[in-house]
Amino acid sequence: MDTNAKPSDPIEAKLGLWDAVSIIVGIIIGVGIFVTPHEVFAQVPHPAIAIAVWVLGGFLALIGAWCFAELASTYPRSGGEYVYLTRAFGPLTGFLFAWSQLTVTRSGSIAALAYIFGLSAASLFGLATSSIFLLAGFSLLALTTINILGVRMGTRTQHVLTIAKVFGLAALIVVGFGWGSYEISPPENAPAPHGTWFAGVMIFVLWTFSGWHEAAYIVSEARNRTRNIPLALITGTTIVTVIYVLVNLAYLFGLGFEGAKQPRTAEKLLDLTWPGYGSRVMDIFIMVSALGAMNGMIFTSARIYSEFGADHRIFKIMSQWSQRWKTPIRALVVQGLICLAMIVGVWWAEGGKKTFDAVVELTAAVFWMFFCLTGVALLVLRAKDPATPRPFRVPGYPLVPLIFCGWCAYMVIGTVFYDALKSLIGLGILCAGLPLYFIPKKLKERKTEQDLQPVSK
Repeated sequence: MDTNAKPSDPIEAKLGLWDAVSIIVGIIIGVGIFVTPHEVFAQVPHPAIAIAVWVLGGFLALIGAWCFAELASTYPRSGGEYVYLTRAFGPLTGFLFAWSQLTVTRSGSIAALAYIFGLSAASLFGLATSSIFLLAGFSLLALTTINILGVRMGTRTQHVLTIAKVFGLAALIVVGFGWGSYEISPPENAPAPHGTWFAGVMIFVLWTFSGWHEAAYIVSEARNRTRNIPLALITGTTIVTVIYVLVNLAYLFGLGFEGAKQPRTAEKLLDLTWPGYGSRVMDIFIMVSALGAMNGMIFTSARIYSEFGADHRIFKIMSQWSQRWKTPIRALVVQGLICLAMIVGVWWAEGGKKTFDAVVELTAAVFWMFFCLTGVALLVLRAKDPATPRPFRVPGYPLVPLIFCGWCAYMVIGTVFYDALKSLIGLGILCAGLPLYFIPKKLKERKTEQDLQPVSK
């Protein structure tokens, strides 16, 4: 294991436009599109509204992508929100963001995907329940090792998994339109929707779209970064929006409005053309989707922690890159160990699915809070660094960033009202990182004016 590289060693720009787009598409298209649509159809008053909320979700994600495109091209240092929040509000805000990602939010998401992979693999091959833990752990270790052994190996793996999952969704679309019943009108005596249906629907939709910002974490490794990263953010989000709308139309045309409201919609849709084999095909789709999202998040998350470690003494171990493999090896190892500990904890607690649902619920308010702060950071940095070149500027400024901040704030408020107790627990986990910031002195005072200014590439 070669860990002699220093944080100051130059990071090679190896990633092209397709690499960045593949990472975004591969992370956004996780397992959500297979499980959330029936929740949306069940809550909306009309099928046309169901499709409209997916279009709205894609538009809101695109607005977010525009905001991140400006920030990423203006401050092309890997780390995404960590960089922008540190520059706009100071090191404490950046520290709390990175701490929340490391301890629960991103590590929990990776571990959850590993567990979902294990569940689907065990179901497909008829393995004993005890194998789920081993399959989840093996998938995590395998993908972490792949990303340690080189950027090219990690991105090539991502390409394969992304292409596979897109073909899987294309199969759903073909089946829905080719073998569907086309009975999409709602029944005349359909019950009125609940008064808060819109908030509940958007939580599911926007969760399924999460991941559109991932290319911002790899800016330092991208070729022609000021052009390719904004283009990747916008292109990747647009591709996923088109796919999601078509998949939901396929569910609607294939099963009808009432059928689309029922759980396991994708499995039932596949049964139209492969009767009795829908569940097995779905296990394969979910396995591939989980692996693709895992690999992308393992790749990008380590870049956050590498930048984080360069700024704070207590996490300095994560800042070093391998000279041999040109990867943030220590950040990948630490991240892998934390994710593995979460998998073990879930297995020990038994009934892992509920545990991971609870993790999502208790971190949702914090997750959207930092997104909202990033939108505010865009406004702050426009005023703070007026002379800084901005290769990409958000169209419709300042209205578009304000819309982004508004819907993020709406999600924060909505999740707090949805489950106040878990939201407070999530805030408590966030605050638990404060002693680690104030007790040790920083290794050095970072000169943010110098470190976070754009570089000429």
